[in-house]
Amino acid sequence: MDWKPDRKAKKAIYKQLADYIEKGIADGTFPPDKPLPSERNLANILEINRSTVVNAYDELESNGLIERNRGSGTTISKDIWGITKKRIPSWNRYIGAGSFLPNLPVTQKIRKEAVEHNLINLATGELSEELFPKSFLREITSTRSFIGSLGYDHPQGSEILRKTLTKHIKKSRGIETNPSSILITSGAQQALHLIVQCLLKPGDSIAIEDPSYNYNLPIFKSAGIQIHYLPVDRDGINPEDLQSLYKKHRIKMIFLNPDFQNPTGSLMHVKKREAILDISSKLGIPVVEDDPYSLTAFSGDKIPTLKSIDKNGNVLYISSLSKIVASGLRIGWIIGPTSVIERLSDAKQQIDFGHSSYTQWIANDFLESENFNFHINRLIKELEKRRDKIIKSLDIYLKDQVEYSIPQGGIHIWCKILKSFNEIQLLEESIKKGVIYVPGSTMGSKNGFVRFTFAREDEDSIDEGIKRFAEALNCL
Repeated sequence: MDWKPDRKAKKAIYKQLADYIEKGIADGTFPPDKPLPSERNLANILEINRSTVVNAYDELESNGLIERNRGSGTTISKDIWGITKKRIPSWNRYIGAGSFLPNLPVTQKIRKEAVEHNLINLATGELSEELFPKSFLREITSTRSFIGSLGYDHPQGSEILRKTLTKHIKKSRGIETNPSSILITSGAQQALHLIVQCLLKPGDSIAIEDPSYNYNLPIFKSAGIQIHYLPVDRDGINPEDLQSLYKKHRIKMIFLNPDFQNPTGSLMHVKKREAILDISSKLGIPVVEDDPYSLTAFSGDKIPTLKSIDKNGNVLYISSLSKIVASGLRIGWIIGPTSVIERLSDAKQQIDFGHSSYTQWIANDFLESENFNFHINRLIKELEKRRDKIIKSLDIYLKDQVEYSIPQGGIHIWCKILKSFNEIQLLEESIKKGVIYVPGSTMGSKNGFVRFTFAREDEDSIDEGIKRFAEALNCL
């Protein structure tokens, strides 16, 4: 056997071996009338652990490619070369070959653990059930007649909803727009996907915040985009860093979350906003403003979004109802030049033929009702209570062990752990203690940070969650 595993490759050796044997079955290297080498012999030939061979054979067996029988050894499955002449696809090879990259393993683990186990959830970035305006939404669906068609809607989304959003956005965020400049999307996530896929090409360079929610999104790498980082401090990025990045890498697009940024909770200073727009205009670089949280300012003040002070049409503005009403509605939107919106709309039609007319109707009626403002005011008060609780709990259980800035809105708090620790060990220990959160490395290049979300759990659970996290930290 001439083949040897590549010990420097990122792919596990057992997967390399499984792939090699599978190819050998296909090209006749391993004939169907002879048994495959025994686990022990193959391990000796390749100078690898027997357990590695066992894992490779396990994978081949699970894919229906081989059979293992006592006495006769390991043979090629008769379902491939026998009477049926049928072969099972190598699904693992297809899974690994796709151009659309999976989420980071840590991100996958967090989501799986949060769903499958009864953990205190300080990780998931959404509202708790009691913060959803369920009674108001039930009133809409039970007492009002559905307006609209159950067929395919306008490519850009319901015209009625887009007209309502025009009024809502002007009143609440100071943004002047019109229905033809709005595209309804399935939350902000789809909006980001559309922008990346339609307006950028492989090899383009972009700038994102560090740390940032965008940091752990595989959509950029899937599209072959080169990512460069803008450090975030207490009042946002430094505009001079943006100019330096442009000179070095010819940045094509900037992605920013200026208001109560995820994960730091920082609020970008107005002077920085003006400077960024000035740079954008001078260099002709579009800015993508992701704004899920500006309506959650605990002060109740209106915050001037980048889009509201953009005089030249350089900003693509993304927002949604996911973080302030209900994530399950899947109502988001993009505001931008009409030509851009039409391009993104055409792509969305290829993906899903347009948005659900039913949820658009619910969103429209809720935005038009007095109940929306009532809900937002209540939401702000409840989020502020939970923010205060998590700060109090951090001070009680992790005094002198963490540093943080107090967010003035949003749903996240970014904490620096002041002792050295193994990030994976801390996450595993925390899960054992019954609490889950987001490790800092999934959101930025800095080590030693964690993100806690305080919108998902009630005050008592927040306190217990921080207590359990402290116990896990002190176990290391």
